[in-house]
Amino acid sequence: MIRTRGSVWKHSAPLEAQPGWDAHAAFMNALQKEGFVVFGGPLENSPDVLLIIRANTPDEILERLAADPWTSDGLLRISRISPWTLRLGSLP
Repeated sequence: MIRTRGSVWKHSAPLEAQPGWDAHAAFMNALQKEGFVVFGGPLENSPDVLLIIRANTPDEILERLAADPWTSDGLLRISRISPWTLRLGSLP
């Protein structure tokens, strides 16, 4: 899935200086620890973030990410959810 910066994003501030960084980081780390988020990170030279997520439906993704403080605060929004078929390599 792709998330992109929302209207509240402060373009002059780095990622870690955005409002609510600690709460967002704790939320995302918890999703990764439980295995919902497998990989994630910002895409270079882009306002986007790529997340590889284990979910059964797009609605599950929407529901889970709605609880992210950066979603409710308008810093990140979902741009695209696309199913992915892994053909090379393996996920943990």
